Amino acid sequence: MPHYICTNCGTQYAETVQPPEKCTICIEEREFVAWDGQKWTTSDQLAKSHRNVIRQEEKGLSGIGMEPSFAIGQRGLLITHPEGNVLWDCISLLDNSLVEMVNGIGGLSAIAISHPHYYSCMIEWAEAFDCPVYLHHADRKWVMRSGPPIEYWEGDRKNIGAGLTLIRCGGHFDGGTVLHWPAGAGGKGVLLSGDIIHVVQDRRWVSFMYSYPNLIPLSASKIRQIVNCVEPLEFDRIYGAWWGKTVSSDAKAAVDRSARRYIQHLQE
Repeated sequence: MPHYICTNCGTQYAETVQPPEKCTICIEEREFVAWDGQKWTTSDQLAKSHRNVIRQEEKGLSGIGMEPSFAIGQRGLLITHPEGNVLWDCISLLDNSLVEMVNGIGGLSAIAISHPHYYSCMIEWAEAFDCPVYLHHADRKWVMRSGPPIEYWEGDRKNIGAGLTLIRCGGHFDGGTVLHWPAGAGGKGVLLSGDIIHVVQDRRWVSFMYSYPNLIPLSASKIRQIVNCVEPLEFDRIYGAWWGKTVSSDAKAAVDRSARRYIQHLQE
């Protein structure tokens, strides 16, 4: 039986004879059902119409995306390290050439994902590279395809090796997580944020939302919570969830001033 994939959000479901009637992720208020209705695909079908693309972001960090863009359009980020390579966030396609390439540089020691909108085909990735997937326990109910590779973690921080730390910020989802890579940006530190901290079009700034497509804001207290979670960290750069969505320098100050601007507008 196939594992159907929602074409609107990219989430893969447990195997069924027929496609699910609806996508649990899309009918929830943070997402939306496509205007032309619910549609599904499979990994085999996706491999015929799309391909993986890889672009270097900086030394030790590569983006992995899809062409043409699919579903939400995010790209994953691959941190390479002698102690083990880590994939941050996930996409819905994994083709044979990418498997060969990643295995050629040491495979994956772990996958970590910021929030449920990017769970996509995480089980296929984990099985291909025989590695765990780290998800925050607070978002467990949003897992549409479960499996042995998933390791749920609790609390506010988790070290996953190679100097990498997961930090639960909440906000967009209860378990919303960012990844701190202190060796990135030439040792000045990098934050991989998905869209828990969202890099906006003016890349000197970031923003924070409960729902981005439906424009539902977060409360001032939730914004302060996110800022307080990353305040102890040293980072000069933020990589968001999409190609080019990067605060290239002075990123910690960008988070602080963006939060103050956001809260000021909430209080007017």
